[in-house]
Amino acid sequence: MFTPSLSAASLPHVVVVGNGMVGHRLVQRLREGAAAQTMRLTVISEEPCLAYDRVQLSRQFDDPRPDLALASPDDYAVLEVAVVWGRAHTLNPAARTVAVGDLTLHYDALVLTTGSVPFVPPLPGRDAAGCFVYRTLADLDAIRAAAHTAHTGVVIGGGLLGLEAAGALRKLGLQTHVVEAAPHLMPAQLDSEGGAALRRTVEAMGLGVHTGRAPQAITTDGAGRVTGLRFADDHLPADLIVFSAGIRPRDDLARAAGLALGERGGVKIDDLGRTSDPHIYAAGECAAHAGRTYGLVAPGYRMAAVVATNLLRDLGLLNTAPALFQGADLSTKLKLLGVEVGSFGDAHGQTPGCRTVSLSDNVRGTYSKLVLAEDGSRVLGGLLVGDTARYSELLDLTLSATPLTAPPETLLVPALPASGALPQADTLVCSCENVRESAVCAAVQGGARDVAGLKRCTGAGTGCGGCVPTLHGLLQTELRRLGQVVTNHLCGHYAHSRQELFDLIRVRGHRTWDEVLAAHGSGHGCEICKPAVASILASLHGELVVSPAHAAVQDTNDAFLANIQKNGTYSVVPRVPGGEITPAGLMAIGAVAQKYGLYCKLTGGQRIDLLGAHRDDLPLIWEDLIAAGFESGHAYGKSLRTVKSCVGSAWCRYGVQDSTGLAVRLELRYRGLRSPHKLKSGVSGCTRECAEARSKDFGLIATEHGWNVYVGGNGGVTPKHALLLAEGLSEDEVVRLLDRYLMFYVRTADRLQRTSAWLEGLDGGLAYLRRVIVDDHLGLCAELEADMARHIASYQDEWAAALADPGVRARFRTFVNAEERDDGVVWVDERGQIRPAELPDILSGLPQLPLHGVTDARFH
Repeated sequence: MFTPSLSAASLPHVVVVGNGMVGHRLVQRLREGAAAQTMRLTVISEEPCLAYDRVQLSRQFDDPRPDLALASPDDYAVLEVAVVWGRAHTLNPAARTVAVGDLTLHYDALVLTTGSVPFVPPLPGRDAAGCFVYRTLADLDAIRAAAHTAHTGVVIGGGLLGLEAAGALRKLGLQTHVVEAAPHLMPAQLDSEGGAALRRTVEAMGLGVHTGRAPQAITTDGAGRVTGLRFADDHLPADLIVFSAGIRPRDDLARAAGLALGERGGVKIDDLGRTSDPHIYAAGECAAHAGRTYGLVAPGYRMAAVVATNLLRDLGLLNTAPALFQGADLSTKLKLLGVEVGSFGDAHGQTPGCRTVSLSDNVRGTYSKLVLAEDGSRVLGGLLVGDTARYSELLDLTLSATPLTAPPETLLVPALPASGALPQADTLVCSCENVRESAVCAAVQGGARDVAGLKRCTGAGTGCGGCVPTLHGLLQTELRRLGQVVTNHLCGHYAHSRQELFDLIRVRGHRTWDEVLAAHGSGHGCEICKPAVASILASLHGELVVSPAHAAVQDTNDAFLANIQKNGTYSVVPRVPGGEITPAGLMAIGAVAQKYGLYCKLTGGQRIDLLGAHRDDLPLIWEDLIAAGFESGHAYGKSLRTVKSCVGSAWCRYGVQDSTGLAVRLELRYRGLRSPHKLKSGVSGCTRECAEARSKDFGLIATEHGWNVYVGGNGGVTPKHALLLAEGLSEDEVVRLLDRYLMFYVRTADRLQRTSAWLEGLDGGLAYLRRVIVDDHLGLCAELEADMARHIASYQDEWAAALADPGVRARFRTFVNAEERDDGVVWVDERGQIRPAELPDILSGLPQLPLHGVTDARFH
């Protein structure tokens, strides 16, 4: 870390108290305006690490966990920024000093960027073990540790942070509930209809939503641990509670120092960012401007820029006009629990005389509202729930006050007109940094050649990050316009895209990794190209992926034909076509689970997941399941997972087609089909859509006239509703069309590209796809159908094939030279618990092995 030299002691000294996102942005702006030779700069960081991206905090529960760091000690050393670790506890404006521990720092100018603290309602029991806030990396680590021994989590607060926390608990495998005192979710951003649309989507994910409920107390057991949340009329059981009921400005340091505060808290600042002391500034969530505090990163960044300019002017280091902060737009576009939500301008319609137009689409699960001027000529604000594709254009209309040239209701339908209702040039790309398309294109013209370069040049993408996909698309488009070669090579070992490599392997008949590498690659390969080539070979030839010729290039799951779990055990998922299963089949699965001590979980795809299997037990488990009539469900592969189904006309009084029968037919037809990404399907027997077919990669909905086929929908990072490809088809027509669709996707999609992104990336989109696989515009349909026929003919159950090969089976042994198991390994179940009655048996088997981390009969 940088330590200032003695010669620097005479330079002006600026101290920044706080090193969150706004504090770090301020450091960057100060160093851009004043080099180390003209100003000393010191940062006080209370957390044990430098600034990180708090907006993306919930990604810490992803696998693998991302690095959210915005700065490193080396970065600050290069900038010659000194860092003092600890919490500032005393500020003396008269002496111009601030104390951290035993250290007292003298300053010429000081900036408070202390952020905010979570609001914890004064509920009895709020200090019990199992109660947490959701604010820092340390908070998330504590929640993660507690989740190992918890079953049910409750988030108190249904706003932005509350839904973020609920998503985190869901990722940790907890049954999750959200409690909100207001009548609907996200009351600060959404109206009642928008909140209702969001609630429907959240509840469909399996989360409990309790709005209009005010908790009375947190209940605990005799040991002081959380047992639930008590209301006036009932009780909600829980093992873990997260408070996310809002934030409060962290103004305690300023308050104790006698600085002026806002009426509702926060350090009072003027338009220049100054507090009531001319040598002290404030920015971010701790600052109150014109009676308002801001809990979003974009206003904080704007404050940081204003403070940096005016502070350097006051120190005589910058000769420019004063910068002014005169409020900020509170528009936001977020993704909460995978649901897109946007709020912009006067979203709640508080402008006198304003009018509204709205569209609630219960089929797509979306809600859109525009707030208009009284004469309907301008957009004043609006809300978007479930689909924010038009957010940037609508925000641009709002901020620019551009008069509308088309009826406002046309702005809410899924396809926007090309009639000039929206500005066609210089669209706002990044609302956090107010960066428009022209600035991005200028950066590309100036030499930026990747997204990182665009971030450095324009600042776009450095706030919430929601515009990064748009940046990437603009980069590719502008490079092509400039005549630059835009490569989409698979990796550094292959100068080909996945699609090109697929065609090369198909045409030249390569059958092994070594053949492909020798003919088209270089080096030894990597974790990107090896699984990609392995998938292509499996798609084309249907050979056993764990055979000696292919095993070395598979990823972890394919290598053992099972999904590895976070504790090192594996899950086993037998195929249950269409969710149809006999009582004997159910009992057989139960017997296997009981025999091998497996945890059972019914999946959303109408299968039974058996978790906790040891690697050397996998072949034995497969043998028992195969003997009962089951086969691999390919839950471990980038291939067809499930074809979900309702009961259809066979049982349901609303059903108009045999959805279960068709689902079984499709799953058995496409089982084992290796593809660029996993595939899921659904078949609904009527338009009530109980199988949720429109959230799948391909889905069918029955009508009295036949089957409607939908394609390109899926969950994941960017959930998408499938689009209507064809309607009124017979079963045979459905099968023929899906054969073509799936094989065209397998041939042309990029590595790990879901069908939704693939369809969006096709030049011409859905219309082009229809021309190719319905109209046979490219003359490929016969080839695609033949490809599918070859796949069906070559299908083999991978579990059975692995068992039949002694060499493959030997790979599952604990020891390479012996059949014995290693019984000295202690495994925990899916919830990290072990029954007290089992401890004597475990301990007796390990007489000489000390066990650590055993508390209250639980292994941590």
